[in-house]
Amino acid sequence: MVHNAYDSFELIRNCPTKIDAVESYGSKLLLGCSDGSLRIFAPEFAVSDTSPPPDHRHALSLDLLKAPYVLERTVNGFSRKPMLAMEVLDSRELLLSLSESIAFHRLPNLETIAVITKAKGANVYSWDDRRGFLCFARQKRVCIFRHDGGRGFVEVKEFSVPDTVKSLSWCGENICVGIRREYMVLNSTNGALSEVFPSGRIAPPLVITLPTGELLLGKDNIGVFVDQNGKLLQEGRICWSEAPGAIVIQKLYAIGLLPRHVEVRSLRDPYHLIQTVVLRNVRHLREGSNTIIIALDNSVYGLFPVPLGAQIVQLTASGNFDEALALCQLLPPEESSLRAAKEQSIHIRYAHYLFENGNYEEAMEHFLASQVGITYVLSMYPTIIIPKSATVPEPEKFVDITGEAPFLSRGSSGLSDDMESPLPVNLLDSEETAALESKKLNHNTLMALIKFLQKKRYIIIERAAAEGTDEVVSDAVGDNFLSYDSSRSKKSTKARMNISISSGAREIAAILDTALVQALILTGQSAAAVELLKSLNYCDTKISEEFLQKRNQYVALLELYKSNSMHREALKLLHHLVEESMSEQPQTELPQKFKPEMVIEYLKPLCATDPMLVLESSMLVLESCPTQTIELFLSGNIPADLVNSYLKQHARNLQATYLELMLAMNENGMSGNLQVEMIQIYLSEVLDWYTELNTQQKWDEKDYSPTRKKLMSALENITGYNPELLLNRLPTNALYEERAILLGKMNQHELALSIYVHKLHLPELALSYCDRIYDSTLHQNSAKAYSNIYLTLLQIYLNPQRTTKNFEKRITNLVSAQNVGAPKVGAGTPGKFKGSRSTKKIAEIEGAEDIRISPNSTDSGRSDVETDDAIEEGGSTIMLEQVLDLLSRRWDRVNGAQALKLLPRETKLQNLLPFLGPLLRKSSEAYRNFSVIKNLRGSENLQVKDELYNNRKTAVKITSDSMCSLCNKKIGTSVFAVYPNGATLVHFVCFRDSQNMKAVAAKNNPRRRRT
Repeated sequence: MVHNAYDSFELIRNCPTKIDAVESYGSKLLLGCSDGSLRIFAPEFAVSDTSPPPDHRHALSLDLLKAPYVLERTVNGFSRKPMLAMEVLDSRELLLSLSESIAFHRLPNLETIAVITKAKGANVYSWDDRRGFLCFARQKRVCIFRHDGGRGFVEVKEFSVPDTVKSLSWCGENICVGIRREYMVLNSTNGALSEVFPSGRIAPPLVITLPTGELLLGKDNIGVFVDQNGKLLQEGRICWSEAPGAIVIQKLYAIGLLPRHVEVRSLRDPYHLIQTVVLRNVRHLREGSNTIIIALDNSVYGLFPVPLGAQIVQLTASGNFDEALALCQLLPPEESSLRAAKEQSIHIRYAHYLFENGNYEEAMEHFLASQVGITYVLSMYPTIIIPKSATVPEPEKFVDITGEAPFLSRGSSGLSDDMESPLPVNLLDSEETAALESKKLNHNTLMALIKFLQKKRYIIIERAAAEGTDEVVSDAVGDNFLSYDSSRSKKSTKARMNISISSGAREIAAILDTALVQALILTGQSAAAVELLKSLNYCDTKISEEFLQKRNQYVALLELYKSNSMHREALKLLHHLVEESMSEQPQTELPQKFKPEMVIEYLKPLCATDPMLVLESSMLVLESCPTQTIELFLSGNIPADLVNSYLKQHARNLQATYLELMLAMNENGMSGNLQVEMIQIYLSEVLDWYTELNTQQKWDEKDYSPTRKKLMSALENITGYNPELLLNRLPTNALYEERAILLGKMNQHELALSIYVHKLHLPELALSYCDRIYDSTLHQNSAKAYSNIYLTLLQIYLNPQRTTKNFEKRITNLVSAQNVGAPKVGAGTPGKFKGSRSTKKIAEIEGAEDIRISPNSTDSGRSDVETDDAIEEGGSTIMLEQVLDLLSRRWDRVNGAQALKLLPRETKLQNLLPFLGPLLRKSSEAYRNFSVIKNLRGSENLQVKDELYNNRKTAVKITSDSMCSLCNKKIGTSVFAVYPNGATLVHFVCFRDSQNMKAVAAKNNPRRRRT
């Protein structure tokens, strides 16, 4: 026996006649006796004149009292035959009795209002109080009657069954019938029968309806649960010690009438025995309003429920925690706080019991149900380190998480001193404590803790986040209040600023997250710990940092730093891990390989918030991952000038790399200043390289280092720099190709071409230079003027003496003139010839003997060579071979007449065939084409004229009905005029008069325009 659920008390002793049926009505007992009488018993104090005991002064008129009952009155002749059963229908104030037939009596005066004669010989019945339906069985027939709400009953249906009915009960809309050999479900609408399962061989069938609407069917000493359709429920079986003759269901218990005693069993799986009440010769078992009524031959006993509080104490003390929790649900709603306190205490005791017996997950479920604080549970895990600021209370202080532990009242629920708070861990014996400590290190204990913390986490983190939001709003309101009126709000604002918002929720959140991360790491769930740290968390930084460092959990440590905005620490650790990964002999064993790209990925979100930190940290990966680093700078929208300035100060050797990659990735997005900076860097490196080789006397103008190639490409393709400044930095006797490019940017094409021809001796470069100038001006109106660039090259070939004379002096004078007085030419954009004025200025700088070429001049057949004879000077002669090659290759871009004027008279015509042949063919072809076009246009003109004349030939038909549009008279044979629309006809005289009238009107009424 587990505990006492009921107290037995003898209500009636020595009844003069044998008791056939028993029922309760309010606080009274109704006994149907074998002599056909109905005896009514009442509490002794209610019949006598004595006052009721103090415990019964509230006189619960609807409940039986735990007191001796005495006979109040006797109704003789109530039934003709012995009564089989009777039942009080409380909702209708009726008494149903089954004897010779079924009769209904009005309560409390017992007036007979209806007798169902068709029920004569009935042995069982069932009443459906909700619908007012009555079903009863007699032999092999089942009848259904309905109460009409008044004094009568109406027959509804009658069905036949295979055998004599021994027991029946309503199950929803159907009726469960127990016949001799089996149970069947009868459809009350159409009478269809469906078999359930065979009944027992020893005891008769027994059908009991449960409060849930399901059924309990007896099969000898086993009770089987089925639903309203007769389907078996997988909820176990009630095994009685013997086959019960009757069963009563009350709350959580099933009370069975057995031959030698009364058993009380739990309705919770595994349906164990709760209590045994030893009573001999029990004939009837009936449920009262609050009592189980047991009738013997001549006496009546009552089983009164033990107060729930006392039952809970007994169950808890015996370790039946599930039963105790189930009983807590039966406490009245007005004692909700008491119920919560009891449930919490039971959950805590149950959790400790399960934890000590190795059921860790189930133990955590009960800790969770008890709403105990997480620090209470964490106190059982000494290996888990929690923040020191949070004091761990003793376990017994956490009975109520709200801090308002209600005093458990024993008055209403019978709670005794056995129901105290759970025994704390620190009060256990030393041996038990040692054993428990070893279990705490178990993997399963930590897994159970993880599940507990994860289930607790959502609401705690939500509260902590809301608390942080409240503080931010409070601070914002305080700031606004301060700025609203400084003279009025100083005192009030000061008072408001002194109010501190409790950080309890965030402290609890810090404890939870710190413990959860440790538990995840200890159980090998590093990935889960990393995911936790990536999300919103309140981990204690110091404790978590030490824990993760000790266990080499670097990935989780990086996320910890990141979530707490400790970016410098994170980047320092990440750099160290990258170096260790790249080292051949790492000093630390790493769980994975860390690559420089991981640093770049970490820096991406920081570009907008802390660009300086990004620049500082990216220096270590710029050399190993230059492209990705530059992409980081560009995608992060870090100002390029800031990046360039930082590189110039801290990593000058990488400045050019950054500018090169930036230009390659985003050519249009690079500012002119940065382009100039890149050219200056290239030029400085090239000058250093030239100085070193020149010192060693190894300089060769045809040597091209990678940096020199980059410099030349930048000088040609980049715009926005000042070529005069760069020209000043070049040495006078080297780097001629760079000098030529800069002179070209200054539109000093003759000097640039002179360098290609006479200094570099590379006519191909000179020709390429001319092609670039010509191609760049094809879309401009000055394309013809720039075609003279080839004539300039011809002059250089034909008069090398003039072009090489005082070459360096002319360049020096040019740069000086540009810096002092000449306006700057737009760098990188070829300037247009402005006319004779600008040309004259250049001629004065280069020498008075220079000849200017006019695109349109055709006079003077005298060659330039005639003026300056081809006298060798310094080994210079006319470069006739190059002249002829130029004319043959670029005949279509050179003005033939001007080129012929420049050639010496001694030039053989045969040598000019490659030039003159295609030129003349092109001219002849152009002449023929233009002639054809002229003739075609003349023919087209004639066609248009012919079409015009044809359109002017308009035929007008004059009939006798044709009218003049002006005078509205018929045209007849008069002279007429036709308006251009071809439809309006007028007399010629009318037309002339109208024109004269318009002229006179215009003369007499002139219109003057206002200015």
